Amino acid sequence: MFLPSCSGCRTPQIIQAVAIMGAVITPHNIYLHSALVKSRQVDRADKQKVQEANKYFFIDSCIALFVSLIINIFVISVFAEAFFEKTNQQVVAVCKNSSSAHTHLFPEDNSTLTVDIYKGGVVLGCYFGPAALYIWAVGILAAGQSSTMTGTYSGQFVMEGFLNLKWSRFARVSLTRSIAIIPALLIAVFQDVEHLTGMNDFLNVLQSLQLPFALIPILTFTSLRPVMSEFANGLGWRIIGGIVVLVVCSINMYFVVVYVQGLEHVALYVVAAVVSVVYLSFVFYLGWQCFIALGMSFLDCGHTVSVSKALLTKETPSGCAE
Repeated sequence: MFLPSCSGCRTPQIIQAVAIMGAVITPHNIYLHSALVKSRQVDRADKQKVQEANKYFFIDSCIALFVSLIINIFVISVFAEAFFEKTNQQVVAVCKNSSSAHTHLFPEDNSTLTVDIYKGGVVLGCYFGPAALYIWAVGILAAGQSSTMTGTYSGQFVMEGFLNLKWSRFARVSLTRSIAIIPALLIAVFQDVEHLTGMNDFLNVLQSLQLPFALIPILTFTSLRPVMSEFANGLGWRIIGGIVVLVVCSINMYFVVVYVQGLEHVALYVVAAVVSVVYLSFVFYLGWQCFIALGMSFLDCGHTVSVSKALLTKETPSGCAE
């Protein structure tokens, strides 16, 4: 479990692996953890008070992420016990012994078991009792509500920061939740439940692809002394943050290359290739700016971004050609 491997995996399995990363390290939660600092009453003129507040913010985030890690480890462990190297015939036998009303969902053959969100809960109910089925359902509902709420709050802070808009809570919640729930409702009404699993994987992959746009700017701004003053990241945190960003970006780049190569239609291949080039170029640009902020001044040639507490301005460093 702690040394993941997937021999013989193809694009669908890689999509699920990348989706797990996007679901665990959600970009909107990174924005939210940063933005929640604004709501705390701290005397920012007192260095000691700021240091104390940073300590408790760090502890708060670590506790939340640790609980999330434990829950995900439990889920992966239980699913591995129930699903790994199981065949449809084995699952059907277990479901019949437990008198499950959902045995018909699985064909009685020796092919490898394949599950989605719905069938996964059914299998858990067959192996661990009906209570596991309802616990799984409540967990899925709670996860959906949690993602909706954190996405709503993150959207609020992003609108305030980029557009200088401060909507009422009712208007903000109505818009963001409508955008979030309408696609799911349309699929639930006009399609079957299996399409919800595919959409869930697709959304999680999008979250993973968006991670560089949250991680790289945070590492960049928190490493700049004009912005953070004496609270800028030290060398150790810069190295750790840089390694995390490189790992996440490498996984996403690998996924983009594998996904584009797996497309069979020429038109889809061309469109996906163009979008991938734009995406990777933007990630490289953010990474370049981040490396400059981390202290690699030899990259600071041409038009670079000078960050101050008041505004962002373009400037050309001396000694470099425009």
